[in-house]
Amino acid sequence: MSKKGNTPRPLRVTVACSLLVALSIVCGKFLQFPVGEALRFSLENLPILLAGMAFGPLAGALVGTVADLIGCLAVGYAINPLVTLGAAAIGLVGGTVYRVGGKLPHTLRVTLAVAAAHLLGSVAIKSFGLAQFYTIPFGTLLLWRLLNYAIVGAAEGLLLVALLKNKALRAML
Repeated sequence: MSKKGNTPRPLRVTVACSLLVALSIVCGKFLQFPVGEALRFSLENLPILLAGMAFGPLAGALVGTVADLIGCLAVGYAINPLVTLGAAAIGLVGGTVYRVGGKLPHTLRVTLAVAAAHLLGSVAIKSFGLAQFYTIPFGTLLLWRLLNYAIVGAAEGLLLVALLKNKALRAML
């Protein structure tokens, strides 16, 4: 049994990851600001990154995958396997970089994790998948998404630094 009452740790992690999936869907599909067909500003990756950083890279990848698949089904989007792979990569890379950088200052760890996750998952993989789906030139889409995720990533990074420093949240995780 765990130190936190009678709830076993795997159950707590499963429940927390389920809540992060739901939060990612709400942020990404219902609280987004679309800019054209293939671009949108949202904080859908914040819960995915938090899962990877708090519970490990595999949990982050799972939260990203499940959130993308359920989110697409919930709003009627076609499932794009490359975009789903990008969502998984965000949790996997973010969690891995955060864990590997364990001795770095907290803010730097979060910054590197968010930057690496978005460069690979959001900018590279998802851009390629969206370019194929919407027949938009990859280079053009890549540049726009790089700008988009520089802005979104900065906001997510600031929020993650604050969330992960919060003693009450850390105690729950």
